[in-house]
Amino acid sequence: MSSNNDDFWLISVPGEKTPQESWDRVYKTLSPLCNLFKFNIPGLKVGTLDHLFGLSDDLSKMDSFIESVTRKVAQYFSEVLEHEKDKLAENLMANNVDCLTYVTKFDWDYAKYPVKQPLKTIAETISKQVSQIENDLKSKSTAYNAIKQSLTALQKKQTGSLLTRNLGDIIKKEDFVLNSEYLQTLIVIVPKSSQDEWFANYETICEYIVPRSSKKLFEDGDQVMVNVTLFQKVIDTFKMKCRDRKYMVRDFQYDESTLSKDNDQIKSLEQNKKDKFGPLVRWLKINFSESFTAWIHIKALRLFVESVLRYGLPVNFQAIIIKPQKKNAKKLRENLENLYSHLNATNDLSKKELSNAMDIPGLMSGQDYHAYVFYSLNLDFLENK
Repeated sequence: MSSNNDDFWLISVPGEKTPQESWDRVYKTLSPLCNLFKFNIPGLKVGTLDHLFGLSDDLSKMDSFIESVTRKVAQYFSEVLEHEKDKLAENLMANNVDCLTYVTKFDWDYAKYPVKQPLKTIAETISKQVSQIENDLKSKSTAYNAIKQSLTALQKKQTGSLLTRNLGDIIKKEDFVLNSEYLQTLIVIVPKSSQDEWFANYETICEYIVPRSSKKLFEDGDQVMVNVTLFQKVIDTFKMKCRDRKYMVRDFQYDESTLSKDNDQIKSLEQNKKDKFGPLVRWLKINFSESFTAWIHIKALRLFVESVLRYGLPVNFQAIIIKPQKKNAKKLRENLENLYSHLNATNDLSKKELSNAMDIPGLMSGQDYHAYVFYSLNLDFLENK
């Protein structure tokens, strides 16, 4: 689910005598209906139109890919934080500012992406960077999840049914007769409603049960765990008689080393998880920022390329971030369309002709056509998409 509070429009409109005049015109018309911010794209190398047409399709795919990686990082960050998910928003930063501030005050990273490089080179650099983030996320999440799953499985044994849970934190050595040639202590799970009946009658369930050898060891929900000592030769008979009374004899033999091993393993896994948590959180924080800023640079490249293809040379357009007010979104769209209806080269096409038209960059790319270049941008990373 996305939040309307996080939906933005990223548009470009043709420059008039200067981009500033275009900004003033849009601002005057639209500011009562929305918040507007200049989206500053530097002077990039245009190259040939043929290259721009080819790059347009590549950038569209990169946009989708990098957005998906950015959301994967954010989603996994949420999973890693577990019970501290309320801290997610404060960790989803871009260059040490919140995502909204980064976008509305966008400043091209000249050190990472020199503008003298060809557009295709810049795009490929960004794509490779994010591909590496995706690969690292897979390996780091696999390793961390393996620890979590092992720990969860052992912890379930500590808290599950009395028939299956680990007993290391419940039983004591003195609850058992050990190293006897003839006697053995068993663990029996009795319905809580039947515990009085058990203590009144357990000595008579079969022969060779040691008198007064049973006591309650633990109670959990509607079950009670008791012990009982008897001669080994009647164990099978005792189990059968218990089944008839709906008492469950647990298959268990006291082994101090095994019980200690389970507890030690849990402590080891807990420490291992704790040791990896901090570095993983730092990695997620850094690489969310890296992926998000890469995504916005790809958006800027798309807007630049589509604006040149739409409005022609020399390069003269104004890129704008718009934060629509939900109640005014329809009116805002109408005003924008009216401002630039003279650019709509498809006004005279019928719907059928339009649907059969060629894939014009920035126009027929799987979304509704607008006279100006338009892309949506959603900054909600806190919920599943």
